[in-house]
Amino acid sequence: EECEKHYMKHFINNPLFASTLLNLKQAEEAKTADTAIPFHSADDPPRPTFDSLLSRDMAGYMPARADFIEEFDNYAEWDLRDIDFVEDDSDILHALKMAVVDIYHSRLKERQRRKKIIRDHGLINLRKFQLMERRYPKEVQDLYETMRRFARIVGPVEHDKFIESHALEFELRREIKRLQEYRTAGITNFCSARTYDHLKKTREEERLKRTMLSEVLQYIQDSSACQQWLRRQADIDSGLSPSVPMASNSGRRSAPPLNLTGLPGTEKLNEKEKELCQMVRLVPGAYLEYKSALLNECNKQGGLRLAQARALIKIDVNKTRKIYDFLIREGYITKA
Repeated sequence: EECEKHYMKHFINNPLFASTLLNLKQAEEAKTADTAIPFHSADDPPRPTFDSLLSRDMAGYMPARADFIEEFDNYAEWDLRDIDFVEDDSDILHALKMAVVDIYHSRLKERQRRKKIIRDHGLINLRKFQLMERRYPKEVQDLYETMRRFARIVGPVEHDKFIESHALEFELRREIKRLQEYRTAGITNFCSARTYDHLKKTREEERLKRTMLSEVLQYIQDSSACQQWLRRQADIDSGLSPSVPMASNSGRRSAPPLNLTGLPGTEKLNEKEKELCQMVRLVPGAYLEYKSALLNECNKQGGLRLAQARALIKIDVNKTRKIYDFLIREGYITKA
């Protein structure tokens, strides 16, 4: 009651204090009237339910406590549970107990160091971190993956500057290559460049149609197989998934798509690559090796022909052609 009376007397009912507060508020509003500071919401991590998939991705992080359910070196405290400092300890025993305590402190420092890395680099919100990583082109993503282990050394800002600078370099190199292609074609202005791009796209579509026409030749002797192929291509042209499975002219049933569940390397593939491995019946590990070999050879030669790809990959020629066409279509390699 005495505290309440004191507060009411000196702060609520005191006219001098009330007027002072009013003047301070008006002065503050006048000072910030023309220089309003925009409000930025805090990057609050998500709060998933316990034992959910997102909670496991966040390593059991609890945002309300800014802590983890299970710490790094979670059993470090066990070494201290039986230590008791008593007056009749010998000097050696006392020094030994102090050494154990020092070791425990070093393990606590390592915990804090790891938490600081996670906090500074924003690794708690894993999905947001992955979305930021995927906005880069494929080549920059590979560099991002390689240089991630050095991020804890240079710091988050310097690491992001490094990745951004390489992304900018990649964009500049791609733009220079595009302009050099225009110059080689004799184009000197951007109006002609737009026409050139349109005609180039048309030529690629026509070349793709000729490739599809060569595929149907193997079914030309079987009218039912040819009809199935035509219906399948009509579905593809209309944007639908092919509803008619292709039957071989030998009368045998085609093999079902490969199940990639649990196969090593599956997590490194995107959706289109997974679909290719399923249809071609190729394990992800082998596909990644073939892809790496073709990319390296393409970078050395400045382009790659189908015959060169077949010489590099000693597998079924039809599978090689499908892998080669897929990498060309997705822009991983260029045709010589």
